[in-house]
Amino acid sequence: MRVYVPLTLPGLAEVHAAGELGPAPLLAYAVTPSLREWYVSDDIEELEYAALSRAAAASLRMLAGDPGAARRRVVVAVDVEDKAASTVPGMDEATLGEVRVAGAVALKRAAAVHVDADDAVADIAAAADALGAADHGDDDAQFTVDGAEDHELLWFGVQEIPNLVQ
Repeated sequence: MRVYVPLTLPGLAEVHAAGELGPAPLLAYAVTPSLREWYVSDDIEELEYAALSRAAAASLRMLAGDPGAARRRVVVAVDVEDKAASTVPGMDEATLGEVRVAGAVALKRAAAVHVDADDAVADIAAAADALGAADHGDDDAQFTVDGAEDHELLWFGVQEIPNLVQ
């Protein structure tokens, strides 16, 4: 199963130094039955993109909680055994696609790293700053948060992590 683990750049640096994603249980996103039902698609690429997008939103939440982190969302795509990931049941929009990975995962199992481009930094910073107000119903803040989704995450090979975390 491919899972998408949300991180920040400092978190990616820690993962790189440790050689693994952890500690367990590890929050990740994947194509789950509830995500399939919510997204109403049988196209696996679209569903994988939806799971990646959910992880990117979780990375934004991590950035909002870490004002010192570089304002770039980070998602690591990792392949794990199906039995290693357990889904969160139900159709709660906040947990769609959410899974818990039972143990730490070796970084060598990562397929790719997805990171915002430099030109996204200002919008990601604004979205992270507006997230609290958006959660409390501020429509203007929600518009700012939604603007983060206008930026596609770039694809990087795992061997490029040292250049990303410098």
